[in-house]
Amino acid sequence: MSARPEGLSAYIAVTAAYWAFMLTDGALRMLVLLHFHTLGFSPVQLAYLFILYEIAGMGTNLTAGWIAARFGLTSTLYAGLGVQVMALLALTQLDPGWAIGASVAFVMCVQGASGVAKDLAKMSSKSAVKLLAPTEGGGLFRWVAVLTGSKNAVKGLGFLLGAALLATLGFTWAVLAMAIVLAVILVAVALFMPAGLPRGRKGAKFSEVFSKSANVNWLSAARVFLFGARDVWFVVGIPIYFYAVLSDGTEEGNRMAFFLIGSFMAVWVILDGAVQASAPRILRAANRPESELIEAARGWAGALFVVPAALTGAVLLSSGPETWLTVTLIAGLLVFGAIFAVNSSLHSYLILAFTKSERVTMDVGFYYMANAGGRLIGTLLSGLTYQLGGLPLVLGTAAVMVALAALTSGRLSGQSDAAMA
Repeated sequence: MSARPEGLSAYIAVTAAYWAFMLTDGALRMLVLLHFHTLGFSPVQLAYLFILYEIAGMGTNLTAGWIAARFGLTSTLYAGLGVQVMALLALTQLDPGWAIGASVAFVMCVQGASGVAKDLAKMSSKSAVKLLAPTEGGGLFRWVAVLTGSKNAVKGLGFLLGAALLATLGFTWAVLAMAIVLAVILVAVALFMPAGLPRGRKGAKFSEVFSKSANVNWLSAARVFLFGARDVWFVVGIPIYFYAVLSDGTEEGNRMAFFLIGSFMAVWVILDGAVQASAPRILRAANRPESELIEAARGWAGALFVVPAALTGAVLLSSGPETWLTVTLIAGLLVFGAIFAVNSSLHSYLILAFTKSERVTMDVGFYYMANAGGRLIGTLLSGLTYQLGGLPLVLGTAAVMVALAALTSGRLSGQSDAAMA
């Protein structure tokens, strides 16, 4: 029997904590989106609910890398789980009698706290992989692919869970139940976390969070456009389009629409997670040098561009929300999800390959700040483009952003930064 790899116990604990967090994160997003849509919020108002979530993520990632370098990775992981519990508890205080403006402001603030929590947990988990994964035989790519892929599968289940809880328990009880479960998991993780994660170094300076690596900076730029392209249709446009197609406006019709939309979003994210976990095998990463994987980033982004461009054409050819169009959108977006997953997994590996162990939390934090920036841009454009131009403008914008991701990925170099200087 082979010995357990060093650091595996800590990796399992970190992954389990991240799973618990992402389950509530996915459920909360679906709860908020569907609940406030039924209250009459416009697409732009729905997008507003998630804006502070993404803005908070940008600021958190910029600072969390330094905090983890200064105080240790477990401190940021526990803080992320704890802040999410408090955000969920705060959301139970939402009063249906409030004016729309007050409700939007309150939920924006709570979502902002949830954004802080998510990126504290994400940065901690992804950085831990760099420090714990074995270096031989493509171990780094395999471990980061498993973490990222399984996280997305769990978040997909969260979408389905959120829709199911909204339809059965109602908004307040659903949120309260998630807060209680996550609090129990936080206590368990804090009590039983094995050794293996660094405790931090007192000399870490905040100025170190800004990367001087050209590859880290170009990869971060590509990440902005990649995730902007996803969220421009994912956050508001497609869920609201499907709601219009599936619901007849009755309470029973709404409940059925919630389940179907939640199921689609869950399947999409679970597929994304499964493909991400398989990306090292799809890319034959164990037998390819890093330079070839860098080159592959541009090609896979180019392949992704074809899907939203084709879907834009299909929507323009239709005369409205017809059955063939809905089927085409579902199939096309699932294909988008599979190709997107390879792109995302490749990025997640490359950021860890480009960084050095002594500054991993800061480079990963900077990279995920760019990730949050892309999500922020996509969220803003999702509500705006759907309200101004409907589905054609939403999908056309996604195609443009993927093209920009391909262009910036082409600037990555197989040479080290020292050699390029």
